[in-house]
Amino acid sequence: MTGDELSHPSAAPLAPGLYLVATPIGNLGDITLRALDVLRGVDRIACEDTRQTQKLLNHFGIATPTVSCHQHNERQRSAELIAALRSGGRIALVSDAGMPGISDPGAWLVPEAIAAGIPVIPIPGANAALSALIASGLPTGEFHFLGFLPEKAGARRTRLEQLAAEPREAAATLLFYEAPHRIADTLADLEFVWGPGLRVVAARELTKLHEEFLRGTVAEVHQALAGRDRIRGEFTLLVEAPAHTAGAAAPAGMAESISARIARLQADSGIDEKEALKRLARESGQSKSELYRELQRERARRR
Repeated sequence: MTGDELSHPSAAPLAPGLYLVATPIGNLGDITLRALDVLRGVDRIACEDTRQTQKLLNHFGIATPTVSCHQHNERQRSAELIAALRSGGRIALVSDAGMPGISDPGAWLVPEAIAAGIPVIPIPGANAALSALIASGLPTGEFHFLGFLPEKAGARRTRLEQLAAEPREAAATLLFYEAPHRIADTLADLEFVWGPGLRVVAARELTKLHEEFLRGTVAEVHQALAGRDRIRGEFTLLVEAPAHTAGAAAPAGMAESISARIARLQADSGIDEKEALKRLARESGQSKSELYRELQRERARRR
């Protein structure tokens, strides 16, 4: 880079447009100088939670007005923000932590602004997924960010089975966000689908005082967390998905299909399909209705 490219343009007024500003994910020191300049220079700041953003603004002595823009009002708020931007306004969009639009508000507003011909300017900074990835020790040549897995057990396991069956020429890292009250169940599902030897990393409280990386097999990490009285902090969960060629057998440890398990129960016990579904639901901890829906999806795929 040249000296001009590295210059610090804080004295110049901001051009009109929508600024996507990354905010700290834990450590306030992770805010960038450019982000502070933008937050001071815009007309207003659209926030996932105005109370959370106000703490950041107060810490750095920034008095820019704020307005809410979260998952429940983003579509309605976008019309107001786009109108202000069309009139030459300068608006910053922030989430509570990290990059807006990454499992956070922004996915609706940004395309609307682009369609209206409004400049959209990213202001880089902290991101939990990438921070966890570079310190994980897992492959970085190919990685896939998948956000949050489904909350319901049956849907979550189905999604993981789909990911395990996807062909890939080389090992790739899958990245998920997960809540502390679901992390143990998600690790159990990973072990069920891929087997206990799957390599994973659970990154907790990134950039905060109690930052922690749990690295090892899924069985080891699951056991480590299961032994704790309480699990705290938001997690970034990384999975080394092994290579899997199209048409090859499913990865070692991958669960049987629902239909295969039901057929085995019927053959072993002489029970009908309805009773086999009930028994499988009890054994797996899934609801009967979730298992039945997955059974119907499997049958539909074979047609």
